[in-house]
Amino acid sequence: MDAAAVVKVMAGLPGAEEHEGWAGQPVFKVRNKSFAYLSDDQTRMHLKVAREELEALVAEDPAVFTASWGGSWVLVELGLADEEEIGELITEAWRLTAPKYLVAQLGS
Repeated sequence: MDAAAVVKVMAGLPGAEEHEGWAGQPVFKVRNKSFAYLSDDQTRMHLKVAREELEALVAEDPAVFTASWGGSWVLVELGLADEEEIGELITEAWRLTAPKYLVAQLGS
């Protein structure tokens, strides 16, 4: 997966907006709450996850997934990641952050 594919997934999420992060990197927010950050070089991505999901991802493939930021975020090596799986994780990160009325717009 590359940064262009990430942005394409984000475009399909109601209320998702791209902003500039503290170091100039892309950060994705919904209702002014962050749920994803791309690295400066856009090869890695931090995603918000449930703790249980974090543990499963890191156990599944530690070359792709690394725990970060207090146990509720995962760092993903985009070049090694499966595009479909990352698309699902981006959507789940958005769901964890978005208000219910926006989640309802996306459906299940």
